[in-house]
Order: sequence, then structure tokens, then C-alpha cells
Amino acid sequence: MRRSEHLMIKTWPRLYRRAGAGMLAAAVLATTAACNLGHAAPGAGSASATTSATSGLGAATADAPVPAPGTCKLGSHNGQPLPDSKCTPGTTNPAVSQASIADTICRSGWTSMIRPPTSVTGKLKKQLDTAYGLPTTTDGELDHLVSLELGGAPSDPANLWVEPGKIPNPKDAVENKLHSAVCTGLIPLATAQKAIAGNWTTAFDDAGLRVAGGKVCLRDEPAKCATSRRGDEDGN
Repeated sequence: MRRSEHLMIKTWPRLYRRAGAGMLAAAVLATTAACNLGHAAPGAGSASATTSATSGLGAATADAPVPAPGTCKLGSHNGQPLPDSKCTPGTTNPAVSQASIADTICRSGWTSMIRPPTSVTGKLKKQLDTAYGLPTTTDGELDHLVSLELGGAPSDPANLWVEPGKIPNPKDAVENKLHSAVCTGLIPLATAQKAIAGNWTTAFDDAGLRVAGGKVCLRDEPAKCATSRRGDEDGN
């Protein structure tokens, strides 16, 4: 097993220390699959990663370094903030795959078991504020670009940025509807992950969805809609 795979296994006691036996079993299956994947060379500003079999995004095997101060810049689209794609490309949790969603993201309580503690997120927010050239007192959410409810990596800086503004914010609603679409079988997990990582403001269009009357449906088959589901929809 390569060193990066060994690092991934070492991180699991920290991420899953509160998980039940079923969760850990899913994580073990994910590691076995990850060990059989080819490895991509680290890119600038991104994590050392395996090639994800489900989404094309990097599956985090070890947390990337926080970008240097002032090297990242917020973007915007449709009047909403976007992360710098070089600094925050988005990475996924190797324990979450299409085959494991019933035992992970679609199971109530999943995100609370893997969410990093405030002792970790508080430090990361200040570091990422500095990386993005923002005051460390900036109001906003330390946001997972690929949200935890969509199988995003929990503590990898390559999946984190400071989304300025009020909490909850418009991105939270997008994440929740994508989660419903995945967990009710409307779209594959990979489609949702790719859409949210690419540009969250256009994620519905990019995933082939439309939202009308509060319901999320397939754009080309508007009669097919996600059923109402709360599950582990927590907006981050």
C-alpha cells in the first residue's frame, strides 16, 4: 500500500471516532476501493489525492496545506461569492460513494459524526481568511465547497473557504436540494459533487435539474422530482 493510502487510514480514527460499527464498515470498504485506484500527482493549491471513481474530483487522502497568505481571491457569479478554484477546488470523502450513500450521507446523523470540532474549524477559518486576504474578523461561514451532506472532505483546506455573509446563506439551500436529489435517486452522487464544486450558483443547471415551487425536478423530465427529505441536510 502506498504512503498516501497509509495516511488516509491513519486519519480515520480522528474522523470516525464517534461512528458506529456500520459506519466504520462503510469506511473500510471505501479504503479498499481507494487502494485499487490510480494516483494523480498533486496540483498547485490542491490536495494530494486519488482519482475519484465517482465524481472526477480528488478524494482526500491527507489534508492539503493551507494556501499561503494573500494567494487566494474570492470570485463572484450571479451576485454571489465563489471560492478561488486554485485554492479551493473541492475534495471528497473516500468513505462516501454511490454504493455507500444509504449508510453515510443519506443516513440521519452522518454529518455530525464527521464534522471537525470547533477547535479545528476556528483555526482553519482564521488561516483561510488570511489566505484569501480577508480580515480574520470577517463575518461568514467556514464552508465545505463539496458539503458534508454531499460527501465532501471534512477537514481538507482544499475543500474549505470562508463564504462571507449571513448564515444560513443561499448556498445552503442549493446543497439541501442536491442532497434530496441524490438520496431519492433523482441524480447520481457524482453529478451533484461535480456541479457544486464547479459553480454552486449554477449547480442545478449543471446537474440537469430545475427548481419550481420549492421542488427540485429533472429539467428534461419535469414530472420526476425529489421527494421531500430532511435526513442529514444541514447546509454544510
